[in-house]
Amino acid sequence: MINTVAIQGVLGSFHHIVSQQFFEKPVEVIECLTFDQVVDSLITRECDAAIMALENSIAGSIIPNYALIDKFGLHIVGEHYLDIQHNLLALPGQNIKEIKEVYSHPMALLQCKEFFKLHPHIKLVEDKDTAEVAQRIQKHQLKGVAAIASVMAAELFELDILAKSIQTIQHNETRFVIVKRNNSEVDEANISKASVKFEADHKRGSLAAILNVMSDCKLNLTKIQSLPIVETPWKYAFFVDVTFDTYEDFKKAKSLMDIMAHNFKVLGEYKKGKV
Repeated sequence: MINTVAIQGVLGSFHHIVSQQFFEKPVEVIECLTFDQVVDSLITRECDAAIMALENSIAGSIIPNYALIDKFGLHIVGEHYLDIQHNLLALPGQNIKEIKEVYSHPMALLQCKEFFKLHPHIKLVEDKDTAEVAQRIQKHQLKGVAAIASVMAAELFELDILAKSIQTIQHNETRFVIVKRNNSEVDEANISKASVKFEADHKRGSLAAILNVMSDCKLNLTKIQSLPIVETPWKYAFFVDVTFDTYEDFKKAKSLMDIMAHNFKVLGEYKKGKV
């Protein structure tokens, strides 16, 4: 049973929105400003689960979060895709010409860079969290400063929306995963997706051989992401997502990959798609 969830950000953040949409029953939210703090809350049992953004349809994979999940042996138990709509927020009574600075998470700034090319007078400053900036603007009544955040953040912190949906690509989704310390409640009948990590031999055809095993076992490869092995320069670990029709197909492939690959690890078994 998941009653408490750690999120990166404060109330009004996109992680907070996921906590409201994913779970059938309301959960208590623990606010953390960094993903390191999110994982620490989980490891120290301050919460039952954590929500972590893993990739964005515009900016790509969030590599440090893959590393955190792997390093601490966390287990992915679910995923949720959220339509990300970025809005420019500021204290009431201002217009965009009066805004001198915008503080926001680097990912949000990257996703909105084309909008700010139209407003070169605005200085862009990287910050830890989108909604936390909105909260700070309200708390300290900061004029001339704006945030990039959700409609929920605007409502919570009583800010005006100076511009709606300012992201470069309007169809902008982020994939979030729900992680726990372990996964002792595997329901094989409802599992249709898995995330695995492995290392391949540093020789011709080794990765292809592993991918062929997945194909032969009727697994559909939906994502592959390489990550440097810090202790061994120029060698890489691979993080792979696969979907399947039956859990038996995955179990067969898992057994073969465990033999063929190095440091093979199942990072998650869960239900694919939107929940």
